[in-house]
Amino acid sequence: MQIQIDKLIRSKRRTIALIIERNGTLTIRAPMRISQAQINSFVQEKSDWVIRTRERLKSITHTPVRQYMDGETFLFLGASFDLKLVKPQRPSLKFDNGFTLSHTMQKRGESIFTRWYKERAYEVISERVTQFAQQHSLTPGQVKITSAKTRWGSCSPNGTLNFTWRLVMAPLDVIDYVIAHELAHLHVKNHSSKFWKFVEAIYPDYKNQRKWLRENGEKLNW
Repeated sequence: MQIQIDKLIRSKRRTIALIIERNGTLTIRAPMRISQAQINSFVQEKSDWVIRTRERLKSITHTPVRQYMDGETFLFLGASFDLKLVKPQRPSLKFDNGFTLSHTMQKRGESIFTRWYKERAYEVISERVTQFAQQHSLTPGQVKITSAKTRWGSCSPNGTLNFTWRLVMAPLDVIDYVIAHELAHLHVKNHSSKFWKFVEAIYPDYKNQRKWLRENGEKLNW
């Protein structure tokens, strides 16, 4: 089956990346000098993955729009916690085995929660990146938190590690797998068998966490 490329983005990256957007379109990120024929060949090699991913996205029941009301639940490190609206407080959003939000800030709930998640994501992920990097003599660049919806993490050519803030909603074991995945790209740029062996050396249980992310990743998007 011929796979259509909906969007092609060329940059100084070294490898080809396939991204299936939530609407099913295929975005390709590719090095500047690689030929269109090489890109097409790579896409066809990954056609089974593209088809499976699109089918999975079609079968997903999307999360309802959030209202930031009493009783709504929010994920943090793999667990669900209730939200309670309270009288004005500082900061307007607090977490202590549950979330409390100033009722006067309810309409700004999305931006307030997003900022909170970004801050927690940086704290959790940067600490664990440092830990794994030291254990395996790796030297990553900066850790950056993004708002990506279709990519959990990425490794730039200069060694900067990027992670979506949505990842902090996942269990810690899953976060560790994604960290190991991006750290491994400092050593091996592609997804060859050598790459996966390096991931396994960093995080031996990566297969189970990879499976969890494939089956439950949509729960982290809202």
